[in-house]
Amino acid sequence: MQLAANNPELKSWVHVPTGSDFPIQNLPFGIFKTPYLSAVAGVAIGDYVLDLVYLHENGYFDGLGLPPGIFNQKYLNDFIALGRKTTRAVRNRVSELLRADVDELQQNIAAREIALIPVSEVQMQLPVQIPNYTDFYSSEEHATNVGSMFRDPKNALLPNWKHLPVGYHGRASSIVVSGTNLHRPKGQIKLPDSDFPVYCPSQKLDFELELAFITSKANSLGTPISTGEAEDYVFGFVLFNDWSARDIQQWEYVPLGPFLGKNFGSTISPWIVTLDALEPFRVGGPLQFPHVLPYLAFEGNKNFNIQLEVLIQPGAGEATTVCRSNSKYLYWNINQQLAHHTVNGCNIQVGDLYASGTISGPSPGSFGSLLELSWNGQRPLQLANGKTRKFLEDGDTVIMKGYAEGNGVRIGFGLCYGKILPAV
Repeated sequence: MQLAANNPELKSWVHVPTGSDFPIQNLPFGIFKTPYLSAVAGVAIGDYVLDLVYLHENGYFDGLGLPPGIFNQKYLNDFIALGRKTTRAVRNRVSELLRADVDELQQNIAAREIALIPVSEVQMQLPVQIPNYTDFYSSEEHATNVGSMFRDPKNALLPNWKHLPVGYHGRASSIVVSGTNLHRPKGQIKLPDSDFPVYCPSQKLDFELELAFITSKANSLGTPISTGEAEDYVFGFVLFNDWSARDIQQWEYVPLGPFLGKNFGSTISPWIVTLDALEPFRVGGPLQFPHVLPYLAFEGNKNFNIQLEVLIQPGAGEATTVCRSNSKYLYWNINQQLAHHTVNGCNIQVGDLYASGTISGPSPGSFGSLLELSWNGQRPLQLANGKTRKFLEDGDTVIMKGYAEGNGVRIGFGLCYGKILPAV
């Protein structure tokens, strides 16, 4: 698919530092506020945020048929519900206004000073109101590692795993934007040397490296979405840290799955990178065998070559990279996830969030959780300050990064980070 805003030759009159996640070919959408502006919609470009309310109110989007006040809202739901044709037109228009060979905004000094706000002056907000959240289990390497750890290594995957994208419904209300601190959760834990559980703070607090997509369209109850239609429902992607209390989860999850071990908090990156911006980075996924049922069959490249990284920064000391992975490793793609989610007639909503599950690669350094990286505490990780980690400690900040790169263009997500505070 050829999209004008993706042209790798484009340059912006706004300075974009080398290595920035936000060149003119990206233009992700988010919600921000400042000391003098309430929460409104914006687009990231270099080290600036472009105020979409100002552009709309001053005629820069005339002819696009946008409703009044569409950007003057604290969530993007109404905007993305306009559909991919309209949101694509807005992204194309923003690209045009920011091009180095277009004078319209560039030469209007007064408008530039109002519309372009340094990122250091803004506070990013949760970009969408999330009605529903589903977490999948789409990485074969992750599922195999966990199965090997807690079950039989020779039969690590459960019988259903290669026949359907396993998932569960999570807690939408506890999803927070990057930069939000979380307290260590408490719950019931069954210690190995005890016959009875105890109530205490989690001793095995973990991160999970994930990618999540956000839907922009609803289907009617009882109407499945096919793999061929799925991308019409997808607006874009965020990085996702599905914090996990492994010891709480291990005691509670049989027979109904995750509950308190997960729902205390999940963190998303604030900028939604559009599906359009990621088009140049499509790749094929892993070979699926045995063959999937017809409703899960698909055509074309549905995975994305997005490089992922996780760092742990202790309360004192520099950050240490503990994982480098890639979303191309995902066995089940987003088309299959959405098709399976709705094959029974489940209705989805605008702003729903669908997470990939932990993204692990084939080598130990690409495992997407401390559970795997430390092999459930048996192989502690060395940090730059000389300390080790089996699981997260109070004061630790987990930082996730992600970007796709090619033809001289880097499409990034910004940071997804959060700090662990002591239990209360």
